[in-house]
Formats: sequence, C-alpha cells, structure tokens
Amino acid sequence: MSTGTAFVSIDGLKKGRQAVSDILEAAAGGCGSTGGAGKASCGSSAGPEDMPPEIWDKIKNHPCYSEEAHHHYARMHVAVAPACNIQCNYCNRKYDCSNESRPGVVSQKLTPEQAVKKVLAVASEIPQMTVLGIAGPGDALANPKKTFDTFRMLAEQAPDIKLCLSTNGLALPEMVEEICKYNIDHVTITINMVDPAIGEKIYPWIFWDHKRVTGLEAARILHEQQMKGLEMLTARGVLTKINSVLIPGINDEHLIEVNREVKKRGAFLHNIMPLISEAEHGTYFGLNGQRGPSAQELKAVQDACMGGANLMRHCRQCRADAVGLLGEDRSDEFTLDKIEQMEIVYDLDKRRAYQESVEGERQAQHAAKESALAEAAADDGVDADMAVLVAVATEGHGKVNQHFGHATEFQIYELNKAGAIFVGHRRVDLYCQGGFGEDEQLPSIVSAINDCHAVLVSKIGACPRDELLAAGIEPVDRFAHEFIEKAALGWFGEYRQRIARGEITHQPRGDARIRQGAYTGGAEAAA
Repeated sequence: MSTGTAFVSIDGLKKGRQAVSDILEAAAGGCGSTGGAGKASCGSSAGPEDMPPEIWDKIKNHPCYSEEAHHHYARMHVAVAPACNIQCNYCNRKYDCSNESRPGVVSQKLTPEQAVKKVLAVASEIPQMTVLGIAGPGDALANPKKTFDTFRMLAEQAPDIKLCLSTNGLALPEMVEEICKYNIDHVTITINMVDPAIGEKIYPWIFWDHKRVTGLEAARILHEQQMKGLEMLTARGVLTKINSVLIPGINDEHLIEVNREVKKRGAFLHNIMPLISEAEHGTYFGLNGQRGPSAQELKAVQDACMGGANLMRHCRQCRADAVGLLGEDRSDEFTLDKIEQMEIVYDLDKRRAYQESVEGERQAQHAAKESALAEAAADDGVDADMAVLVAVATEGHGKVNQHFGHATEFQIYELNKAGAIFVGHRRVDLYCQGGFGEDEQLPSIVSAINDCHAVLVSKIGACPRDELLAAGIEPVDRFAHEFIEKAALGWFGEYRQRIARGEITHQPRGDARIRQGAYTGGAEAAA
C-alpha cells in the first residue's frame, strides 16, 4: 500500500463505504457480533445455519470468539513469554502491578512447567474454563521455546482445552507450521495499520534480522510480515482475530481501511480497542499527552467498519495472566504458593458434564431472546429507527444479576426494533465499599454510562437511584435475574409505549468517558 494514501472522515466513510470482499463469507457471521450482515445468532446447539459446523465447533465455547459464549465460559492466560521483538508507543510492560488490568501486566512470570500446573489447577476449580491463551507479557512468538513447550505439555495433559496465542505478527510467517503442529486454531494478531507512514507513528522500532530497525522501514517490515502471516493462517484453516488499538488523530479513520484489508485476507474477527494512555502507565503516548477515544468516538469507528470483517466488541483488554470470565480476574486465587497447597484432580468427565449444563442455560437464554424479539417487532407507532443504549450490571450467565453498588463494569447494549446488540463495556468505580456507598464515586460512574438511557441492575439504593435520575439515566431493577436481552428489550418496549402515550419525549444522550485500564483503589480494596 502506498504511504501516501489519503483518508476521508468517518462520516464520509459511513455514507460512501465501499462493499468489501466476501472472502470467508461462510465464517464471517462471527457468532453474535455485529459485523458483516449481523447474522449468526449462535443460539442453536448445532450452530447457526450460515456457519459451517467445523467453524462453529471452534467458537461455540470460546469467550473471545463468541459474544454469547463470553457470558458462560472462562479463559485464562499464562505469562510465559516475557520478551518482545517490537516497541509500541502505547505499551509499557510493567510486572507485578496488581492494581492494573491491561495487556503487558502480570504479577508472576511462569516457566512452562509452572504454567501447565496452573492451568490444571484452574481447570479443576473452574470447569467452564475452556480456553488457554499465551499473550505475553511480551510476544508469544518472540519466546517460541517457552510458548510451544507450554502448548505441547497442555495438549498432552488437558486435551479438551482450546489453545490460543497472541502476537504482533513480526515472527508469525516463520512460526505458522509450528502453530499448526500443536493444533492451535485461534491466533490473535495486533494490527494497527496497513500504511507504514501511519505505522511509524506507533512503532519506534522492531528487532529484525538480529538488529534494531527504526522508522518507516520498521513499519514496512512489520506490515508485510503481518499480512503474510495472516494469509498463511487463513490458508491453513486457523481462525484469526485482529486486535487494533484506536489512537485518536493517528489511526482512527485508518482503521476502516485496516478492517477492509484484514477481511480480504480471511480474518474472522476484528477487535477495535480504545487506547490506554493515562500517564501513570508510563507509556510514550501517555507521557506525551496522547489521549484515548471517548465512547462515541470508539463506537463511531466500530460502526463504520460494519460490513467489513466481523466485529468483536466484548474485549476486556486482559492482563497477560488473567483468569476467569471476561470482565473478572481470579488470578489471585491461583498464585504459585496457593497452587502448591491444592489437590489438583483434572476430571475430564466432570468438566464435560458441567459444560453440558452450561449449554442448557445458554439455550434458555437464546429462547428468551427469541421471545423478546418477537414482542419487540410489534408496531407501536413510534419511530422504527430509534435506537438507545442501556447499561447492564451482570455477574455472568447472561443475566441481570448484579447489585449496582457491586459493579466494577457495566455491559452496554444498543436496543432497537431489530433486537439487543452488545456494543461494549465500561469500567467504573466501585460504589459499595465496606458495606457502605461512597457517594463521591457516583459522578465518575454517571460519566461512564452518560450515553445510556437506563441502567439495568438486580438492586440499587436510594442515593444512587436519585443521582442517576437527576442525570437523566433511568435505574431499573424490576427485571432482576432475567436474561439480559429479554430484560433490555422488555424495558425498551415499555420505554416506547411511554413515548407513544405522550408520557415522555425521547431525547438523545451525550457522550461517555471510557475508563482506562487501571482498577480503581476502591475495586482493589474490595478484592
């Protein structure tokens, strides 16, 4: 691609977006995501009608590749890969930083043997843990022996666990055969540009051919290796997820082109994440004032990519040693000293039985969603194109089952007559600390969900209820413990009925603030 490529505004791209390639169309449904044609609901145990069975089998219980699965299945990362072969301006690989939740951060670096023991311990305690990934804290393929030794031992001792790795792609083409050797059929590649002129603003250097390369040449080499590696993985049937960090003023509009190019090469999912750039993280961008995107800016770029590679919007930008459901981290329960005291029994039959029960719950969620969709389709005389955002407090299982004061994040759904679509999540300050509400936390919580018309919770106290109402956000606890889509669409139907009766007037909401990747002091203390 020419380094002189010009890019138009996001609005212009929305109005005049080109049709993109239909490569891998059968797999582009993405299991509940909102890219492509927005298909593939993932509700049937046999898989969506528009998805080949072999693809469905790879993603049905993978929390990163299926938005629906992430409510029910857990993942874990093991930190066996400390070295990295590139430098990113948004990365600072601090170790032993327990109050931060972002890529590149770990509390303990592990040997492959320690990693395997930890995986077996977690899998014995968390039977819904289905996926093991190596995501750093450096680059998995810059540490090939440690990475593949870990995978080899795990394939022998825990054959039911899906294996994944994350990479910047620089060493990927030389490692594709090794990836396939160990049946690693999910690979994430971080691709932030397809134009080296933009890439040199993101990557100060790469380590290539035994020397450090800088500037435009470094970005060109990285780009070529990423595209070559992606094509090679596609040719071998490996599912690929592309991670892109949205950096306002540098690659925000350019990511639409990235989306188009990775779809041409067979990417299964595209995950567009907000830049983490608070100065305390110590990154080059953070120390030099590069801001992250607002909620509306992130959503605008994601929406502009619909029609290209299918979108993932439920990413939590996990630590390199994360354990549990997306949005939670149970790694403190499985430190090396605690594992030494555990009696580890890897019971494959028990794990399978538990996951079968999870599938039953998942089918109930899908049935509730279908019922709610049928009700939402009724004509009520209100603008059929109206869409609103709602925030949901959930502890998992796809239900509205968390107290407002216990939430450290809210899941965000966009509601319209066509359904409820997951569009992201927002980290927030913990309101309840030590059994009491901290009223000074409320303004930051409100700012994080300020673009939402309502927040669905299992319970909420009087003070936060009043604060939310004053901000124009309706607190809703009458759908407690119902499935999220049914609850959200139920509220939306009531909202539209109130508009139809003239009781309220629909008003657009403002923008919201995306909390960066650090836990608050309150959340840390509660943990």
